Parts: sequence; structure tokens; C-alpha cells
Amino acid sequence: MESNAGGSTFQADVVVVGAGLSGLVCAAEAYNAGRRVLLLDQEPEASLGGQAHWSFGGLFLVDSPEQRRLGVKDTVELALSDWQGSAAFDRPVDYWARQWAEGYVHFAAGEKRAWLHSLGVRFFPLVQWAERGGYDAQGHGNSVPRFHVVWGTGPGILEPFLAKVAEGVAGGRVRMAFRHRATELVFDAGRVTGVRGDVLAASPAGRGRASSRDVAGSFTASAGAVVVTTGGIGGNHDMVRRQWPGGASPKSMLTGVPASVDGEFQQAVAAAGGRLVNTDRMWHYPEGIHNPDPVWPNHGIRILSGPSPLWLDATGQRLPVPLFPGCDSLGTLRHLGTTGHDHSWFVLNKTIISKEFALSGSEQNPDLTGRDVKLLAKRALPGATGPVQKFLDRGVDFLQASTAQELARRMNALIREDLIDPAGLHETLAARDRQVLSGLGKDTQLNAIREARRFATDRLMRVVPPHPLLAPEHGPLIAVRLSTLTRKSLGGLQTDLAARVLDHAGAPLAGLFAAGEAAGFGGGGMHGYRSLEGTFLGGCLFSGRSAGRSAAAATAS
Repeated sequence: MESNAGGSTFQADVVVVGAGLSGLVCAAEAYNAGRRVLLLDQEPEASLGGQAHWSFGGLFLVDSPEQRRLGVKDTVELALSDWQGSAAFDRPVDYWARQWAEGYVHFAAGEKRAWLHSLGVRFFPLVQWAERGGYDAQGHGNSVPRFHVVWGTGPGILEPFLAKVAEGVAGGRVRMAFRHRATELVFDAGRVTGVRGDVLAASPAGRGRASSRDVAGSFTASAGAVVVTTGGIGGNHDMVRRQWPGGASPKSMLTGVPASVDGEFQQAVAAAGGRLVNTDRMWHYPEGIHNPDPVWPNHGIRILSGPSPLWLDATGQRLPVPLFPGCDSLGTLRHLGTTGHDHSWFVLNKTIISKEFALSGSEQNPDLTGRDVKLLAKRALPGATGPVQKFLDRGVDFLQASTAQELARRMNALIREDLIDPAGLHETLAARDRQVLSGLGKDTQLNAIREARRFATDRLMRVVPPHPLLAPEHGPLIAVRLSTLTRKSLGGLQTDLAARVLDHAGAPLAGLFAAGEAAGFGGGGMHGYRSLEGTFLGGCLFSGRSAGRSAAAATAS
């Protein structure tokens, strides 16, 4: 690096803008190919790894050894059918997204696991079943369990790429520049040849915490190739609201990602001619709860629930079939948007919360994150896990009562409005319990619970046998207020299969590549409208690897 009156200057073969998972994978691949790499990030070094550090570490795999050991029969054809049914591609701009989707499913069924295994990544043996759908065979949802949790969660998936980049730094071929915020692309004769931006003042902010935007200087970085890996928009509620499909976003939302996930450089690339598509396709969760120990502003956590809690809207009405916990996140979010209220409720009891509640995030799963077998074994003991119990004890969204009528009164008191009829709530629970006691019954949710328990993981650790919610021996009753939690943007910069950013005419912008959430995880939106889960980290891996290799090839001497 050099300094002059115009600010600091850098020179590299490949400049990677954004030091999250896709950026680290990209930098590692370019370094492996012998290139000199500059990795820029606007945050302090404490936040290296970005959102991936906070993730639960779930990866979508197809026909894996873990699936086969559990008796799960999966195929590429079945996974592609599920993906297409969920994505529901319906736009001309989806051409490249379709190509990326097909490539990713083949990757997930092919070399993905072996590649990660060779890097030291290992998996929890009990595969989870996310986004179960509940429509017809060609509709949304995973037909079989595919959610493989990394042993070590998000930090575990980051480890090999952090190590490879550190090796490059030690060898003098990789440079990391933190507190460097890229604001514009540099062009020469129609080709992207670098980026310009601000040097931000040093910040003591810890991982994930909001850092200052005080400007201390400027910089220019020149390179043969620039890769944009700056992530999505979930920390920028103004941008989320502007891009919300139909424009009717919830009045209040929790934030599921750090404030640094602001989407600003993605907009700068679009202003410079990159094609930004499918911005109205987003993946936010309806099961958000307030974090009693927040890290970033308005910090929310997602509940990962088994299928047994009753999901009620703000007025106490059960959600329509098949909008049960864990079945259709986007469908549920859309339905709740028609109710005129920003919140909904889970109603359950102590027996259900003890087995079926988990929380998303590496910090909410210290046993898996810390690879602590003794702590993990405690999940088999009666009672909620430590993190869940903390929310039960301290969470502002959690209420308990011995009767449905008292629970309804407490629900109304929490929101300061009498929306739940106490007698009506009691009858809703009693009607459901009569179906349990019949031994057969017509309740679709109960039948879904029985079906889930056919799968070994659900029977062992995720789904309790159907039982009367009102039975005192299973009490107390619990209500959990749920809010929308911002998380992922599914659209992004349109890229071809070489991860080259395309312009509005569909031609590559020479020298410019993109990966991860900034590129809609590939093609400007390889998920279409819905995710099958476990595909965000995997999309960062797949697109980051492709972008790193392509950028390296583009700068070959």
C-alpha cells in the first residue's frame, strides 16, 4: 500500500469486496491459484466472517451418507423437483438463476460434501428436516430431510477458509484491509479495474456490533479483477421496506443480521451498470423473538420449532393448512401480512418446548458450536436447553399460565389490546385435544406430527408424541409472541455461470464478478421465491468458489 495526497492506494491481481463467507472462499480460491489478493471490508477485524459466524451452520446436501444411514432415500431428480417447485421461476430474468439452481443441486449431490470433508468440515449425524411444505408433490418444500448441521456451526464452516486466507497473509500474497468501505467501481476503457472508497476511523466495536461510519481518509485499489461479496440488505430496514413485494411491509420488524448488512455497495454496482434483479424476492422469517442479550440494534432470534405448537394469528385464529411450524416460512409470512397485525403466536406447553424448541444461531447452540459432546448429551435430558430456558425465563415474548383463559389475558396484556378471547382460546385448544383423544381424528396438523415421527431424527430429538395440550401433567401452557425477522435477500446482481456480473443487455462487465448474497447466491436469485434452507451458506460456498476461480483465470498472465 502507498499513501499520497489523493489517499491510500493498493495494487493486487484480485480485489474481493466483503470478508464474509463468500468473500473468504473467493479469496482462498484466488490465492490457491497463485494470485495476489486484496480483501476489503468496512467492519473491524473482529467481525471477520460476517453473518456466517452467527449462523446455525446448516448445509443442504443430497443423497449424503448421513441421510442414507437414517434410511432417507434422496436423489438429484427429487431434489431438483423440490427446488423447482419451491423457486417457482416465472420471469425472463430467471434464465441464469435457473442455471445456477441446477448447478447447485448437482454440486450438493456431488462434490460438495467430499470437498468440505477434505477441508476438515464434519457434520452432526442427525439430519434435520426444514421447510417441509405440505402442498402437492410439485409444490414447495423438502420431500425428505436435507439440512445437515456442521459440527461447529457457522464458525466451523468458516475455519478452513480463514486458515487458508491466514496462510496467504503470512506468505505475503493476501492482504486484508479492514475499515475500508468501497463506494464505487473504477473503470478503464470499459473494463472494471478496481474500486474507490473511504477509509473509516478505527473502531473498537466487537463482533456484530454497530461500528461508526466516521471517515478518516480515502483509498483506491487497482486489480485485474474485482469480486463483489458484500452480502444482502437485512440490516437496512429502509431498503427492505422499499423492496418489499407489494410495498406493504410490517410496521415493526426485528433484525436478524448485523447493521453492517446494508446493501449499499450492491446499489453502487447497479448504478455503474450492473444488472440488479429480483430485488422484491426476500427471505425473512415470521418466527422472530427479541433477544434479551442483543448484540446489534433490534437484535432478533429465530425459533426453530418442531411441528407441534399451535400457530395462531394476532386474534387467536389458527393459521390455515399447511402453515404449521417448519413447513412454509414465506407462505406463513404472506398470510400474516393479510391479517392487519405485525405479530402472531405459538401456543404450546412445557412438554413441547422441552423437546421441540431450538434457536437459530451459533451463539444459541453452544454445544454444537463448541463441539462439546457432554453438553450436547444434555439435550436428551428432560427440560428445555439452556438457551431456550433463558428465553423462557427472561424473554419479553414468552408467557406462561395454568389455564388457556389466563394465558389469553396475559397475551392481551403484553400487546395492550384485547385481541384474544379467553373462552375462544380455551375452545381452540380443547377442540384440538378432542382430536388427540379420539385416537384418529381429522386435524391435519396432528396427522403431520404423526407422520414426522416416522423419521428417526424427529422421533428421537425433535417431535413429541401427540398429547392433550390442556392436560395439567404437560403444563404449564406457554404463549410466544412472534414478529417478522429480517434475514436474506434472494435477488441480487445477475451473474453468468462464471460469476461474471452482467449489464442490462446481458453482456459481462469485463473484470467484474460477484458471489454470495450480493449475487442472489448466483445468477441474481438461484432460489427464486422460496428457499429449501441450508442453501444460503451453501450458496456462498458454491458461488464464492466459482467467482474465485473465474477471477483468477481472468488475471492469468
